[in-house]
Amino acid sequence: MNEFSKFFKKSKSERLGIIKKSTKLTQNELSYIHNQTTNNEFERANKMIENVIGTFSLPLGIATHFTVNNKNYIIPMVVEEPSIVAASSKAAKIANARGGFKARSGNQYSIGQVHIANCGDINKAIKQIVQNKKQILQLANSKTHTLSKINKGAKKISCRKITIDNNILLIVELLVDVGNAMGANITNSMCEAISSYLEKITGGKSILKILSNYSTSRMVTASAIFDKNKIGGSKTVNKIILAYKIAMNDEYRAVTHNKGIMNGIVSVANATCQDTRAIEAAAHAFASRTGRYLPLTNWTKNSNGDLIGVIELPLSVGTIGGVINIHPMAKLCLKILGITSAKTLSCIIASVGLAQNFAALYALVTDGIQKGHMKLHAKNIASAAGIKLENIDMIVSKMIQANDISIQKATSLQKQFCDYT
Repeated sequence: MNEFSKFFKKSKSERLGIIKKSTKLTQNELSYIHNQTTNNEFERANKMIENVIGTFSLPLGIATHFTVNNKNYIIPMVVEEPSIVAASSKAAKIANARGGFKARSGNQYSIGQVHIANCGDINKAIKQIVQNKKQILQLANSKTHTLSKINKGAKKISCRKITIDNNILLIVELLVDVGNAMGANITNSMCEAISSYLEKITGGKSILKILSNYSTSRMVTASAIFDKNKIGGSKTVNKIILAYKIAMNDEYRAVTHNKGIMNGIVSVANATCQDTRAIEAAAHAFASRTGRYLPLTNWTKNSNGDLIGVIELPLSVGTIGGVINIHPMAKLCLKILGITSAKTLSCIIASVGLAQNFAALYALVTDGIQKGHMKLHAKNIASAAGIKLENIDMIVSKMIQANDISIQKATSLQKQFCDYT
């Protein structure tokens, strides 16, 4: 595989030439990859990750009818799965009858960690850190001029202990107010900056110097009331609450329950170029905080019998910095939202997660999850079968009537009903 030596230094055409030699891709397939990306797009992508050969696009849709904290939003969502955008929009429209979504976001504090081994007297080491916390914070804040100017940056130092193989390890945690940024890079830089000093005053050896993606100092909560008369009455309300209680008591159901929530959350996060892996990792850790995996939402009813939904989770997002600064679609999506505040973005994302959860539960206890989903799925199947655009709706309708949504059925119906002469 010597042809891959210095692959990152080669041009787009040279890289694709190597791929051609090393794979079974045809020239047409390689041309498709090449032509999907303009030179400008390629250069931009080439600055984002390594060994780029092209770009990979997903649909960008718009969720409508969302009111969050008494303000209307048009919400961009990037996702490949059918029904998510439509379901979120429908849920938001129903929620609007009772004022839409109410959400609040706490501090935008990132958590940095320095793990120190071989401290000797661990309590003495902690005392040294407490006594020198001012110097530690100053050293951390020396890594940023921007945050300091707006009265943000490293704010607090704390310590805790863990035991590994009968050895006590000291964890020094740095709380950093990152403002409207996601803040991973600056937090990591701060952790690295203070590590040598921590070694000096504790006598230990720093092992890891990195942020924690379990962003429990960036919590967000959203809630909504769904009028019972808009969703089929008390019977539907009770069914949705029962479905939630099933997730509370069955981890297999809880995972699917939360996956539906993340359908909404990740779609908005994709559109605004957030770190979706960090968001999901934190959410699932929070769902497991009691030692059991639980739903991220809570469903009850009020004295009037209306359905009340609440979501709470750690959510680390930003509106400046990182990929957001260089990705044109992320900038445009944030402009569509009309926001600059990370707190506002977290409130919107949490509201979409709650809306998506309501939509899924409502579908499950009424018509079933497949009724709306399968029409969109059938369109994908018809397209994959090579059905012409003008014939897709007819083929989809006939596949649904036959209760057979497959490429084979689409192909058969094409031969039966479509004239390609």
